[in-house]
Amino acid sequence: MALLALGINHKTASVAVREKVAFAPEQMEQALVEACQQIGLQEIAILSTCNRTELYCSGSLQGSRDVLEWLGRFHGLAFEELHPSSYSYWDEDAAKHMMRVACGLDSLVLGEPQILGQLKSCYAVAGAAKSVHSELGRLFQHTFSIAKKVRTETAIGENPVSVAYAAVSLSKHIFTDLSKSSALLVGAGETIDLVAQHLARAGIKQIVVANRTLERAQGLAEQFGARAVLLAEIPDELVHADIVISSTASPLPILGKGAVERALKARKHKPIFMVDIAVPRDIEPEVGELSDVYLYSVDDLREVIDENVKSREVAAKEAEALIEQGVHAFMLQLRSLGATETLLALRRKAESIRDQELGKALKQLGNGKSAEQVLQQLARGLTNKLIHSPSVQMKQSAAQGRSELLQLTHELFELSLDNN
Repeated sequence: MALLALGINHKTASVAVREKVAFAPEQMEQALVEACQQIGLQEIAILSTCNRTELYCSGSLQGSRDVLEWLGRFHGLAFEELHPSSYSYWDEDAAKHMMRVACGLDSLVLGEPQILGQLKSCYAVAGAAKSVHSELGRLFQHTFSIAKKVRTETAIGENPVSVAYAAVSLSKHIFTDLSKSSALLVGAGETIDLVAQHLARAGIKQIVVANRTLERAQGLAEQFGARAVLLAEIPDELVHADIVISSTASPLPILGKGAVERALKARKHKPIFMVDIAVPRDIEPEVGELSDVYLYSVDDLREVIDENVKSREVAAKEAEALIEQGVHAFMLQLRSLGATETLLALRRKAESIRDQELGKALKQLGNGKSAEQVLQQLARGLTNKLIHSPSVQMKQSAAQGRSELLQLTHELFELSLDNN
């Protein structure tokens, strides 16, 4: 069995590439089932966020090409198109990568906490689809334990910075007094929730939340004294929005150039600051061509995020040390499980031989044979049967010149060649 972590992320690919391999929530179960069937995997889980798509696999894998080809087929992409942007980690390195991801050390924003929740959701979805079992399941559980340790024993979570925080910070460069601005938030997921929190702390009092379902939008809006509207009402709301931040799971853009142009005209070309956090993108890239629009994508937030990341670098080094310890402990656990399975098989065989010989002995006692004779025969039978298979294998190995098996036998049974 081999562990593999394969993916494409913000470090290796642009948002234009990442959005092509993103999985919508409704696709996930089908994808997990198909991957197991078509690649022949024992276990798989898929993490899909705006910054990464990663496949965590366990099985008799000969290489990563089959997995990457399947990812391409699922999204209608050629292997050659994905390969330059992909990366893969095996076994110990795969475990380390997952732990680094969970702790936010591989995130666009160093130490951001959202990714741990997304990884837990990824595990839950795979569990529901029955595509995660023993080996991968143990890795996830160990990873969550290490992530918790990193959060409690280091300062990685202090001075919160995230994509949501970076988006709000960037808006301050456009509008000096956010208390006089109004914001339109598109979507009602965790990222938009964080955006709303940061906007409220920045002093914005006029917030509108637009979502596909009004009930979900209302649930979020009530927390911040905001208004809830449907996506269809966005064109009307754009007229009053100084800040637009969007993060949905829509496969197609929600905001087009025409709608924004009409809103700008009604606003008498008062500037609009827009941030598109979604992958695939919610806002057509052409919107950025309009002179009164400041449009930023996830990739554009990198500079803002770099300024905030410095405070977490010391904590990140401490976290790396904890992760190294965690990886070492996990690999020991994995190897010991292999020994445990072998020991159980050995015990089952020994107990089977014991039961056979004991059955013979009881039968002989029942037939009136003396207890001394029965015990002597039982001891000989047990000895002969237990050493029969090892004896045959050692003779064959010696004849083939494979002396290592003989050396291992000496070590395993603590044998001595001294006859005295």
